[in-house]
Amino acid sequence: MLPQEDRYYQRRIATSYFTTVISITLVLFLMGLLGMIILHAKKLSDYVKENIGFSIMIREGVKEAGILELKKTLDKAYYVKSTEYIPKARAAERLEEELGEDFIGFLGYNPLLPTIDLRLKAAFANPDSLNRIEQRLLARPEIKEVYYQKSLVDLINRNLEKISLILLGFSGILLFIAIILINNTIRLSIYSKRFIIRSMQLVGATEGFIRKPFLSRSILHGCISAIIAIAMLMVLTYFSIEELPELLELQDPFILLVLVIAIFLLGSFLSFVSTYFAVRKYLRMRTDLLYT
Repeated sequence: MLPQEDRYYQRRIATSYFTTVISITLVLFLMGLLGMIILHAKKLSDYVKENIGFSIMIREGVKEAGILELKKTLDKAYYVKSTEYIPKARAAERLEEELGEDFIGFLGYNPLLPTIDLRLKAAFANPDSLNRIEQRLLARPEIKEVYYQKSLVDLINRNLEKISLILLGFSGILLFIAIILINNTIRLSIYSKRFIIRSMQLVGATEGFIRKPFLSRSILHGCISAIIAIAMLMVLTYFSIEELPELLELQDPFILLVLVIAIFLLGSFLSFVSTYFAVRKYLRMRTDLLYT
């Protein structure tokens, strides 16, 4: 082969590899972005649910020591995330700030009761659990009333279920598209090397020997694509946090680690499987069909 022709084919092969890596990278980036949205949606869902809680009104005459003992008991409950004791004086200050006027001076006394604000763990922020917890709390003699917005709880849970189903359906569709795109990209790449495969067969190379470099290169391409996709996601996350600092509270190193590993495995696996079947096709294809 002439040096000029050799350089031409080397450029074509390099272009083919570059196109394959870029195509896989874009697909993995979209999959990673969707995975990040789903994982953050779960964190956001838990955050919203854990801010659903009770305002527990304490009966008049219960001493502060008894209220603090009740708070300690609630802190140990399996369904409680956190509690906050609000004395009468602090409750009055909050209400004055909201109303913008001194209602105690007008009434001549503080009519508010001491309260304990209780926040539940996300798993228990559903109507059934809330009803059971409410009944359990009302059975205690020192508790006068338990207040929470039942309609808001129902609305939040219904909307979160709808959003979860939509994200799940969209994830399935995008995964299907990703498999097709990666498979087609790799098939086109292998198609351009079909005569090389046949030449190796003609000189007596076994199928395993022919397949090995293609599969090794496919795993390498999948890893390179995963690294680029992860870098793009990290850059996107950084700028998103710069614009919305509240997103920092939703970040979880373990979840990000799982996402990174998933992208690596997905990129390598899809690239490997697609390459295996593409090479297998041309290993078993009749010579006359290679020209079609």
